[in-house]
Amino acid sequence: MNLLRGALIEYGTDLIGPIPNVVIFQYNPESLSRVLQIPPRPSGATQRETTQAGEHTFEKISFKAHFSAANLLADDKVLARTFGIGPQLSALEKMVLPSSRLAGLVGAAIDAIGSAISGAGTPPAAQPIPREKYPRILFIWGLTRVLPVTIDSMTIGELEYDAALNPLRAEVDISLSVIAVDGCSDDVLAKGALAFTTIAKEAQAVANLANTVDQVADLIPL
Repeated sequence: MNLLRGALIEYGTDLIGPIPNVVIFQYNPESLSRVLQIPPRPSGATQRETTQAGEHTFEKISFKAHFSAANLLADDKVLARTFGIGPQLSALEKMVLPSSRLAGLVGAAIDAIGSAISGAGTPPAAQPIPREKYPRILFIWGLTRVLPVTIDSMTIGELEYDAALNPLRAEVDISLSVIAVDGCSDDVLAKGALAFTTIAKEAQAVANLANTVDQVADLIPL
């Protein structure tokens, strides 16, 4: 049986964009903590409506990811010999930073071309729109959990170095928040991932009836 690995995927606004930034966990975290944050119930004069749904319950996920260059060095991988696990850590860091400098340079070039076309002496019609955006991230954990997330925090502990001070081993504590995607959002991937995971979870909840039917019969005397 092949071992499935968890992953974080940074993607663009559509499927035709650049190759996504993918970090597949070298070793699956041994544990994963999930917190379902429930909005406050109505109180005071409205406390009779405690079953009335208001704000959405949302989920926070945290785990510790481990990275090591040992196997890569044993296989004589060029990247590992040159940078250790630097590439994996850099790919992770990229997921919590606004759009890359390369994207900014491309945007500046487009602005310059637009200014040249409109005329050198013509004042701009409007202020340039900021091009920096935080990445869109999918968290994949097994066959039935594909979740759009934001990364709330990332703590990187570098534990070992080579002679050139490249990191060879690291532990990364990551905290995520699952996004409640707005119906008007243009993020088709996020909406599809959330719908898929929700349906899979509801199907498993229904399947749980098979585990409880006998116990329910014992609880209710006939």
